[in-house]
Amino acid sequence: MDITRKDSEAQALLMQFIRFGMTGGFVTLLGIGVYLLAAMQFDVLPFVANVLAYAVAVTTGYVLHSRFSFRGHGRRDNAVRTTGRFFIVSMVSLALNSLFVWVLTGPLGGPDWWPTIPMLFVTPLVTFSLNRHWVFA
Repeated sequence: MDITRKDSEAQALLMQFIRFGMTGGFVTLLGIGVYLLAAMQFDVLPFVANVLAYAVAVTTGYVLHSRFSFRGHGRRDNAVRTTGRFFIVSMVSLALNSLFVWVLTGPLGGPDWWPTIPMLFVTPLVTFSLNRHWVFA
């Protein structure tokens, strides 16, 4: 493989990561917003608020990631496979965020906003990797 091709692939990966960051950032902030609104304004239990936020974020995320973040990447010949895999990755995301909510607001007794920190910094990195290498590959 020549250097020009490596540079081109690296640039494509960088652009994809930037698109994912923009889209994922929006979806993450939307989910966090729904979570905080439900948990802090409407006094919904944090775990229930997280599930509600997940439902909003996963629906929005699938549409935006498939059409923008990972456009032109991989095959799209099997929508059922791609959708199923996206759902599995979103369940990983829900499990991670639920773990953060449980640990940080339960045993550690922190305020309802504490889980938003790993939701913002840890979960997106995990889901980018899974989406790039498995869902939209």
